[in-house]
Amino acid sequence: MQWPQLPDYGCFLRWPENGQGFIHPDDTPIATQLIPSPRVLKRVSFDGVYYHYVYGRLRFRLRPAMWLPIRIEAIEIGDQVETKGVGLERERFVATVWGMYYVQRKGCILYRLRRGEQLVPKLFSGDQLRLLTNKTTVRPPTTRYRAPNWNGKGETVPDTQLDE
Repeated sequence: MQWPQLPDYGCFLRWPENGQGFIHPDDTPIATQLIPSPRVLKRVSFDGVYYHYVYGRLRFRLRPAMWLPIRIEAIEIGDQVETKGVGLERERFVATVWGMYYVQRKGCILYRLRRGEQLVPKLFSGDQLRLLTNKTTVRPPTTRYRAPNWNGKGETVPDTQLDE
C-alpha cells in the first residue's frame, strides 16, 4: 500500500460507518466536534497506526479512514491575508484566516476571517484574498564550515597553534 505524501488536505463530510473506533481514545472529544463537517483538515504525519490531523490549534489522531481529499490554494489557517476590494462593494482590510470550509456544490474552499478579536461574518473565496504571510522555506545548507577551536579563554585558536 502506498501512503499519501504529507501534508495533505481534506474533509470528512459524512461520518464513517463503523462508529468511533477509528479515533484515538484520547482525541475523541476533539474529533467528534470536527467530524463530520466541511472543515478542511490538514493531515500532517502518520505514525504507523494513526494519521495526525491539525485544524488551527486543534490536533487529533485518526486511523486511516476514507475522506475527501481537497487541493488547496496557498492559504491556510493562521495565515495573514488582505481582502481585495472591488469598487465600493467590498472593504479592504487585513485579517487572519480563522477557518477553512469546503463547499461541495461550488467545488471551492471558503475562508472565515478574524480581525483582531472579532470574527468577520462573511466567508471569502480564495480569489477575494491576497496572502500576506511569507512562506519561504530555507533550503538545506550546502557549505561546510570548520568548527571553531577554543582555547578556554573565550578566544579562537588558529589550527596551526593546536598542535603545540
